[in-house]
Amino acid sequence: MFCYVNTGAITGLKCAFVRVEVDSSPGLPCFQMVGYLGSEVKEARERVKVALRNSGFVLPATNLNINLSPANIRKSGTSYDLPIAVGILAASGSIDPSGLEKVLIIGELSLDGDIRHVSGILPIVKEAAGRGFKKVILPMSNVKEGSLIPDIDVIGAGHLREVMDYLSAPTDERETILTRADHTDISSYLRKSLDEAPDFADVRGQESVKRAAMVAAAGFHHMLMIGPPGSGKTMIAKRMPSILPPLTPEEALEVSAIYSVSGQLRDDQPLISFRPYIAPHHTITEQALAGGGVRARPGVISLAHRGVLFLDEMTEFDRATLEIMRQPLEDKQINIVRNSGSYTYPADFMLIAACNPCPCGYYPDMNKCRCSPSQVSRYLSRISGPLLDRIDICCEVESVELCKPEYDSTRPGLSSGDMRAKIEIARQRQSHRFRNMKLQFNAEMSGRDIERICKLRAAQQLLISSAYETLGLSARSYHRILKLSRTIADLEDKDEISEEHLSEALFYRTSGSRYWGR
Repeated sequence: MFCYVNTGAITGLKCAFVRVEVDSSPGLPCFQMVGYLGSEVKEARERVKVALRNSGFVLPATNLNINLSPANIRKSGTSYDLPIAVGILAASGSIDPSGLEKVLIIGELSLDGDIRHVSGILPIVKEAAGRGFKKVILPMSNVKEGSLIPDIDVIGAGHLREVMDYLSAPTDERETILTRADHTDISSYLRKSLDEAPDFADVRGQESVKRAAMVAAAGFHHMLMIGPPGSGKTMIAKRMPSILPPLTPEEALEVSAIYSVSGQLRDDQPLISFRPYIAPHHTITEQALAGGGVRARPGVISLAHRGVLFLDEMTEFDRATLEIMRQPLEDKQINIVRNSGSYTYPADFMLIAACNPCPCGYYPDMNKCRCSPSQVSRYLSRISGPLLDRIDICCEVESVELCKPEYDSTRPGLSSGDMRAKIEIARQRQSHRFRNMKLQFNAEMSGRDIERICKLRAAQQLLISSAYETLGLSARSYHRILKLSRTIADLEDKDEISEEHLSEALFYRTSGSRYWGR
């Protein structure tokens, strides 16, 4: 008897639907599996045989041939165990194959028949709903994750016996065996308060850096802070998520799908409801940052998608590792090519970086710094010019002295709530401006968008042209200054870019010239 079971697999972040085709025919008893199988899938034969026996089923003494179609896609992972077991039961007559139409089955089996958690459920269920599947049977621990997707019935199962009883029962009796999970409203997760997030009110002084952080958050611009140890660079970076606009439902699903594929979604938190904040150690490898591996997985820059990637002590990172980010910072995605295929992961993150100005950290304060000019130059050259050119804002963070008024703990500083209120003005302007475009932030504008949106008068054009010639700016720098100016104007709730806005943008763009000479 021939039958098939529908299941899903993850290749990169995309879902590929696989048919588990089972043929049970007379002949010498055997159990063969074909279909471009990875090592985990080859091992499924033993897991399934033992799980069936320990669940009270007798493997038929027939010639069992199983094909995972299409055969040109490499099958990896352990999510094929349950559909293979169900296919064998259907081929042996224990389950009516007609009840498997428009049903997707996913799950790993333990040797006693328990159904275990698998990664990548969210993008699979989302794609299944779009392809017209009516029902998906998956591990009980994945139910909350699957129930985020509407228009498809999500059935959670904890044991192989439950799945068999469910599929073999009459349709009107199935609800008494396994219950359909209620659809989860995504907005209920996004309503969570930001009260527990670190607040900018804790940062004393550094009002100019707070202003730069506000501009960066309003337009999703990249920012580099340079200053001595203990000046508050890390403290400021940790508070950036508290002033970023909340995730939209579409963004939350997009980010959660990445974490689902990476196996980093918790059972009690099936949705990433806040913008990610990722701060890798400077010893991170190129592969960990970019992603990949034998079974390609998203890297750190993809886990920071729609959020903040903070590189503390940026000059301590390996230069080759830093250079990986050049292409993602422009294209908002990263392409990874391996023998098993080509994978594309989203990487639309805000880069926040911090570094010291020299090995000892105190340049140009010659009362404290003992580094030679060559040591300073060699230290800062770990950040290449092309990478610096992709960072919109560079600001100096000076040491805050306890005796100065700005460090007075009794005086309230600018809080995250105050900054969010101002940023919301800029965000509303951008939402209205990009309402018919696939853009959200000013930093995402292309050259053509800049020409249409960031129009300048003669005096302002003269100012930026003069700066372009005097400072030796690149065409990329020119466009980034215009985008930054547009964000500053949005923060001031202005329709047009003024000379003051351009001057502030130029200041942010050229503040690092005393260190890098550009």
